[in-house]
Amino acid sequence: MARKPFSIRCRAVIGSAILLLPLWVAASTADHSAFEQLYGPFERAEQVTKACLDCHTEAGEQLQQSTHWTWQHGQESTGTVYGKTEVINNFCISTASNEPRCTSCHAGYGWKDDSFDFTKQESIDCLVCHEQSGQYRKFPTDAGHPNYVAKEWPKGSGKMLPAVDLAMAAQSVATPEIENCGACHFFGGGGDSVKHGDMDSTLFSASPELDVHLSEQGANLKCQDCHTTSNHQTMGSRYAMQAKDTSGIDIPGHSDFSRASCESCHGMEPHKGSRNAIRLNQHVDNIACQTCHIPEFAREKATKTVWDWSSAGDKSRPVTKDQWGNVTYTPKKGDFVWEMNVVPEYVCFNGEMDYTVVGEKITANEQGIIALTTPQGRCGDDDSRIWPFKVMRGKQPYDSENQIMVTPYLFGKDKAAYWKSYDWDASAQAGMKASGEVFSGKLEFINTEYHFPITHMVAPAEKALECQACHSQDGRLFKLAGFYLPGQSDPFKGSHYLWWLVALTLGAVCIHAILRVIVPNRQDKE
Repeated sequence: MARKPFSIRCRAVIGSAILLLPLWVAASTADHSAFEQLYGPFERAEQVTKACLDCHTEAGEQLQQSTHWTWQHGQESTGTVYGKTEVINNFCISTASNEPRCTSCHAGYGWKDDSFDFTKQESIDCLVCHEQSGQYRKFPTDAGHPNYVAKEWPKGSGKMLPAVDLAMAAQSVATPEIENCGACHFFGGGGDSVKHGDMDSTLFSASPELDVHLSEQGANLKCQDCHTTSNHQTMGSRYAMQAKDTSGIDIPGHSDFSRASCESCHGMEPHKGSRNAIRLNQHVDNIACQTCHIPEFAREKATKTVWDWSSAGDKSRPVTKDQWGNVTYTPKKGDFVWEMNVVPEYVCFNGEMDYTVVGEKITANEQGIIALTTPQGRCGDDDSRIWPFKVMRGKQPYDSENQIMVTPYLFGKDKAAYWKSYDWDASAQAGMKASGEVFSGKLEFINTEYHFPITHMVAPAEKALECQACHSQDGRLFKLAGFYLPGQSDPFKGSHYLWWLVALTLGAVCIHAILRVIVPNRQDKE
C-alpha cells in the first residue's frame, strides 16, 4: 500500500496548529506563584481547594457535573447509568466496599465509603489535574489524599514516599500536562499498562514510532488537544464514543465541538497525494482510522490480558514473574497473562457499548463466557465502522443461584476483606451488601470478556497496516461476517446465484458455438 507519510504528517501538524491556536491563547494562565493565598501553610489538601475556589468561583460546580467527579455517565439512548461505580469489569471487579483503594484516582479527597459527600466542593482535588511541581501524588490506599507525612510504599518494601509540599503544588498550577492525565489514566487497573493497553507510562516520553500525536518529535500534542474541555467537561469518554464522525474537520462554523475523533483534524478524506489515496479514502465509510493506524498496542510495555481470580488464595504457590518482570501469580490476586505487541480484535461498532452493571442478571454465551461488555453495531450499518479492541479475559466470582456477578470486598483491614483473609464467602457477603445486592452464598467462577476500544498509540503512516493484512485469506478481519472483502471473501461461498450466473454464461457460450457450427455462414453461401 503506497503512502506518502510526509504529506499526511505535515497536514496533521499544520492543521492541528491552526486549530489549536485559539486554544493556546485561551489556555494561557496566570502566574499562580504570585498569589499570596497560595503560600499556605496548608496542612490538608482541602485547604488548597478552598484557596482555589476563592477565585475560581464556578469551577467547583462545573467539576461536580463531570464524570471525573461522579464516576457515572448516563447513556442517552437507553437512559442507563454507566461509569466506574456502576459497571462490572474483570480487573478489581467493582468499586463498592473498595473505595479507599479505587478512589486513589478520583478527582477528590476522602471517598472511602458510601458516606462520601459529593456536595462538598472543598473535597475536589484541583491539584491532581493542574499542579506542575512534579512532587504531588495521591497515596495509593488513602481514598484520594496525598501524603501529609512520609509513608512506606509498597508496604514492607522499606521505600518511603515523602510528604507532599502542598504550597509548592498550589503555586505551580497551570493547564494540565500529560503527566497530570497519565498519573491516573496510564495506571488504571492498579498498575502501569494494566488496563487499557494503548495507554501506559511510555507515552510520557513517546517516540514518533509509538505515538505520532503525543511525541515531541511528532505532532507534540497534549491530551486536551483532542479531549477538548469546556467548563471542566471533557470530551472523548469511552462511555460516549463517536465511532463514526461525519462532521469532518473541526473549525468554527463547521463543528460539533468535539475534537475527540480523527476526522476533527484529518477530515473525511485524510489520504492525499498518492495514486491509492482515492481508494484508501473509500475505506473511511466503513473502517475506523485506528484499525489501520494502530497495528498493535502495548508496543513498548506489556499489558495484562488475562486475570484468573479462581486460582487466588493458594499460599503454597510462590509469587512468579514473567520475562518483563510483571507478576504472573500472587495468592492475593491469582494468575495473570501479560502480552506485548498485541494484535487488536476487530468489531463492527457504532460507538455504543452495553455494559454489565451491578446486580444485572447474567447469561453466558455458547462458549460459557459472560460478555461484561457488548459493542453495539453491525457490519454494513450506516453508523458502524470496523474498530480495534483490546479484549480483556478473566475468570471471576459470580452468584450461581441469583445469576449475578459478585462484587468482592477486596481491600480493607478487617477479616472480611479478601486480601486479608482469603475468604471468598466473607468477601462476597460484605461486597454485595455494600453494592446493595443480596448474596445467596453460592459462589462459583465464570469466564468473562471486557472490550476496550483502542485509539491511542497511533503509529507513523509508514507503519500502518498494509493491504494484505486484511485483504487475504485468514486476514485480520476473518472473524467478521456480513460483507464482501476482496482477497479474503470467497464470492461463490454461500451464493447459489453466482454459480447459476456462471452456468448460464457457459451455457450461452456453448449454444453460440454450436450454432456457429451448424448454421451455414452467409459469406459461405455467397
